[in-house]
Amino acid sequence: VEISQPKVRLDKFLQKKFSDISRGTFQRLIQDGNVLVDGKTTKTTHHPKACEEIMITWPNPQPSEVLSENIPLEVLFEDEYLLVINKPPGIVVHPAAGHTHGTLVNALLHHCAGELSGVGGVARPGIIHRLDKDTSGCLVVAKHDSAHLGLSAQFAKREITKIYQALVCGQPQKEQITVKAPIGRHPVHRKKMAIVENGRSAHTDFLTLEILNESALVEAKLHTGRTHQIRVHLQHLGYPLIGDKVYGGRPARVFSQTTGYNATRQMLHASELGFTHPHSGETILAKAPLPADLIDAMNYLKIR
Repeated sequence: VEISQPKVRLDKFLQKKFSDISRGTFQRLIQDGNVLVDGKTTKTTHHPKACEEIMITWPNPQPSEVLSENIPLEVLFEDEYLLVINKPPGIVVHPAAGHTHGTLVNALLHHCAGELSGVGGVARPGIIHRLDKDTSGCLVVAKHDSAHLGLSAQFAKREITKIYQALVCGQPQKEQITVKAPIGRHPVHRKKMAIVENGRSAHTDFLTLEILNESALVEAKLHTGRTHQIRVHLQHLGYPLIGDKVYGGRPARVFSQTTGYNATRQMLHASELGFTHPHSGETILAKAPLPADLIDAMNYLKIR
């Protein structure tokens, strides 16, 4: 623990240090005696002090068999090290509680005949990054551990090009908008993200591509990769995603009442993904065409 460490609960302290692991996970680790402070078990409410030594024991995950399933995949690029797929909307990336079958991992195990990177563990073979269940588009998957580590490093260094297309409620007044607003857990609704003062830095550039009826097609370029970043920043601007049941709020209700259009999912698509091939050094830029439901929505909302 650093000398300048401000007073904060142990579970919050650890979650800030390991931002990709939930606070609930650390609470369970502490309660199960897997977190020691100066060699002793403690409580989640303990406030770490300067020069204390914190030791975490990570329990071995219980291996669970993930079955391969013959689910069709649209492959945008593939070689012996990795592949980029166009994820359809409505499919979960990896197995979790309530989603043990029909996931992208089940499909990948069949497509790659089990030859996937093991860095992510048995439940997430090959998975380097994720898209929400209802978000479609480009997703890169590693077949080899070396490719996984190389691509993960590029994500961490923000060297990956990530461009999305989104249908939003309302018509942005400016063609180009940049949002730099920190994102963290919502202070009340912990399953949601929000713009919070002490959140992690988040930067998104928006470009309006087409004005539609009470809506617009917008391009979003991510410079950081925070959870729900595009959705939260669009909510902040007052132009939430069409079909976003979590962040849509009043603008989404007004949009539906005015246009009569009700989306079955959030209208967000990862249209481009660019990176340096971790083995060849080649620049790869994968582009995923807009899915049918997003095209149908645009046709419905065209100004005539």
